[in-house]
Amino acid sequence: MASNRGQGGIQQLLTAEQEAQHIVNAARSAKMARLKQAKDEAEREIAETRSQVELQFQKKVAAQSSGDSGANVKRLEHETEHKINHLSSEASRISSDVVQMLLKQVTTVKV
Repeated sequence: MASNRGQGGIQQLLTAEQEAQHIVNAARSAKMARLKQAKDEAEREIAETRSQVELQFQKKVAAQSSGDSGANVKRLEHETEHKINHLSSEASRISSDVVQMLLKQVTTVKV
């Protein structure tokens, strides 16, 4: 009789272990999906920002083409390069914080 209860307890432990493994696997899958989604969103935002900056640049070039276009083009190129460098440095500066925040959100299991 005692061995039957022991076998039942072992079976319950095995079942609980399998359920825990399923939960861990589901959390890993959700984490990877969220990281991919975050990467895709970031790439979309980068592309959108890049196109907006390029459009502004083209508008400025077109508006300044009637004057001394050589100096204006150089000035605009310098401004654009400065803005791109600024955006890149800001992205580099906060990227680790964003990744940590995403990992925390993805790995936190609310019960």
